[in-house]
Amino acid sequence: MPVRLISANPGLTLFVAGERVAFASLWRVDWSERGQGHALVMWHGGTTRVVAEDRELGEWLAAGFTRHFPEVRGLPWPEPAFTRAPVHLELDLDKGLRATADDVTVEIPGPPRERRAVRVPEFDLGGVPHLLTNVFMPCDTGSMTIGGTAVAADSATAFLADAEVWSS
Repeated sequence: MPVRLISANPGLTLFVAGERVAFASLWRVDWSERGQGHALVMWHGGTTRVVAEDRELGEWLAAGFTRHFPEVRGLPWPEPAFTRAPVHLELDLDKGLRATADDVTVEIPGPPRERRAVRVPEFDLGGVPHLLTNVFMPCDTGSMTIGGTAVAADSATAFLADAEVWSS
């Protein structure tokens, strides 16, 4: 089973009255079929956006992976707007995550509630099953700002994910 991607991939979902209002998937790609680098893939207010220095890598992560995550299942997913900009990730598996990408900041404070090895033998990526393995670490909360304004939310789910390998 060939390896397609080796990465870290923390995520944050924000809610108002139980409805999803924003999702951010942060990527630290250590190796992939499309190269390496950092990217932010986000959904907010019915729009999608990719921020990365490498457009091909960022759009591949958005369309080939993030779009199929359960956190965004059932949400409208228009063609993502692309912003070429550096994505700075500060990922500490005890202290959490702080990421900045253009005008977006995502914070997931730690420490994680637990750390567990995960193996999903048939993760569906648009009709193509993949083996996903990682170390999954749920966190209690998180926040996102866009253009200096906090995305309003009354609750959040957040996680750190590292040692992530996608194989097909």
